Amino acid sequence: QVQLVESGGGVVQPGDSLRLSCAASGFAFGLYAMSWYRQRPGEGLEWVSSINKFQTTTTYADSVKDRFTISRDNAEDTLYLQMNDLKPEDTAVYYCVKLTGWSTVSNFDSRGLGTQVTVSS
Repeated sequence: QVQLVESGGGVVQPGDSLRLSCAASGFAFGLYAMSWYRQRPGEGLEWVSSINKFQTTTTYADSVKDRFTISRDNAEDTLYLQMNDLKPEDTAVYYCVKLTGWSTVSNFDSRGLGTQVTVSS
């Protein structure tokens, strides 16, 4: 059974940084591409970033490019999202997502319960 547990969210000020983590279990983490999605208040799920199983390909939404960095530790079954220069529009619940295959163009499979990030002065 796939389990994805996000952590690291919180309340920060504009310009601050946060590092989100996602502890994965119940599947062979190293064989699958992973993504981060977010959901802003009153909106639908928005794709943020993806990383393939080899860690050789990372992709980002334009809204977070050059500010966020996705990474993974296949030995520790953990996915990360380093978020720098946070803006109020980054306020959302952030979800760790397992994809169906090894590449970043694989489909959405399952997600965790999410971690809240609030950026406010």
